[in-house]
Amino acid sequence: MPGSVVAPGNHDGVHLGHRALVSRARALAERHGLSTTALFFYPNAAAVLAPERAPALLTSPARRTELLREAGADRVEIQAFDRDFAELSPRDFVQQVLIERLLCRGLVVGEDFCFGKQRAGDVKLLRELGEELHFEVEVLPKLEYRGEAVSSSRIRRALETGRVEDACAMLGRVHEIEGVVVQGDARGRSIGFPTANLAHVEALMPGDGVYAVLMRRVDEPDAPRLYGVANLGTRPTFEAGRSSEVHLIDFDGDLYDARVRVGFVARLRDEQKFKDVPALIAQLGRDVAAGRERLQAISESEARWI
Repeated sequence: MPGSVVAPGNHDGVHLGHRALVSRARALAERHGLSTTALFFYPNAAAVLAPERAPALLTSPARRTELLREAGADRVEIQAFDRDFAELSPRDFVQQVLIERLLCRGLVVGEDFCFGKQRAGDVKLLRELGEELHFEVEVLPKLEYRGEAVSSSRIRRALETGRVEDACAMLGRVHEIEGVVVQGDARGRSIGFPTANLAHVEALMPGDGVYAVLMRRVDEPDAPRLYGVANLGTRPTFEAGRSSEVHLIDFDGDLYDARVRVGFVARLRDEQKFKDVPALIAQLGRDVAAGRERLQAISESEARWI
């Protein structure tokens, strides 16, 4: 196996900053006839060391792997993060994981990259170890969006408050969730707006509200992208409890038990309680019209990620 240029990190979301690391690693690898390796740690360190503070994931390990490959990695390695791994010193992490396991000849990291027990290793130490152990280190500055650094935690905050378009800008793609379509209570169908109800959802759900979305089946690679309007929340008009459901525009078919991916393109409005069912139906009609207009305006580069 040839040596590799490694881009390590949590890479949750595979946002524009992560993609820049992989892209630069690939450029260095091609220059020196090496392979490009993206390395990420799973689960998140907080999930092991402080579960009460563990963040919701933006991407499942499988989707993260897929996105890192699309970003330019020849291979993607997952390092299991457990208490034994957390005890590795910075030097042991470099020696055992980067050098011995990944045959690291080059490393591309962000300026705030830390590694080893209690995050004791920093970029300065990494450069020193690079000189000693004969691997090149390149450090990239953080990318910024609206004057602040792009980060997974910032994307989570945007999603939690429903700002999916800000999340899009930092991800370089729409934020997605994956889930399985299950039988609902058919209330939507009874008022003329049937919905696909999602369960077993992977990845962070945006804040409650109504969104223009794209959806397609994951279990059918050539399945078409569908336009839809999603409602996330508690369905207050009916006091029906929390749900995640998508009304598909101009679609008449059966998706029960299908695994689907839903991409959030734009927030249309907050969830609200209506005085009666006719008022709700009228608003749903306006939502569909607004969703259709927004979705018809998206570019192929936006749509292709779903």
